[in-house]
Amino acid sequence: MTDRVDLNCDMGESFGAYRIGADDEVFPFITSTNIACGFHGGDPAVMRRTLARARELGVAAGAHPGLPDLIGFGRRTMDISPDDVYGMVVYQIGALAAFAAAAGVRLQHVKAHGALYNMAAAQPELAVAIAAAVHDVDAGLVLFGLSGSHLIAAGNAAGLTTASEVFADRNYLRDGSLVPRSRPDAQVHDADAAVARAVRMVRDGVVRTVDGDEIPMRADTICIHADGPHAAVFARRLRDGFRDAGIAVQAMGRR
Repeated sequence: MTDRVDLNCDMGESFGAYRIGADDEVFPFITSTNIACGFHGGDPAVMRRTLARARELGVAAGAHPGLPDLIGFGRRTMDISPDDVYGMVVYQIGALAAFAAAAGVRLQHVKAHGALYNMAAAQPELAVAIAAAVHDVDAGLVLFGLSGSHLIAAGNAAGLTTASEVFADRNYLRDGSLVPRSRPDAQVHDADAAVARAVRMVRDGVVRTVDGDEIPMRADTICIHADGPHAAVFARRLRDGFRDAGIAVQAMGRR
């Protein structure tokens, strides 16, 4: 399908005395970072530090708004209205944008986190609320969303640039959704398998599901999770694998 891809990672999710994720180890290998904005993780000091590191390494920065659920790390579903979602996303983008302006960093994108991401991928009214929030704050921001989902459709309809996202370290169901984290087969633990699959998603536009089917999958940007047990290894191996396959790794806003 293409010979280039963005490699993004969810970062800045530590807060207070709690350290989450291998941010420092992963940063050298990625091209975009999704920075938590204080609801599911992150705090003002962590946001500042993560933006500074992104600027130092030339990594494009984006907001990573989530549900207000520190205890559940934003991965538990909540009964929220589209109006709630709109307000939460505007609030969180605004918080990170202020720190970005102070640091002289231009935000590139927005990617919802965890349960909010999965809920909006499946529920069009929530996807529309996220797209509207992004558009109203800054229509120049790229909206990241699950490939083939309502998030991508809503972003396109709102006139935003969208990036179809796939996951190197998560497994897929037949409908293109991610295997729930409650299942033992939710994550990919073998680096070789993850790299081979990621290359196929970019080069051929397909992915094999846990049921053994192959489904189409557009891959503009690939996500790894800094809080995964093999995050740094996966990040390095993905960069090596893309290089060996002749696939350029570039941030979405720098193409």
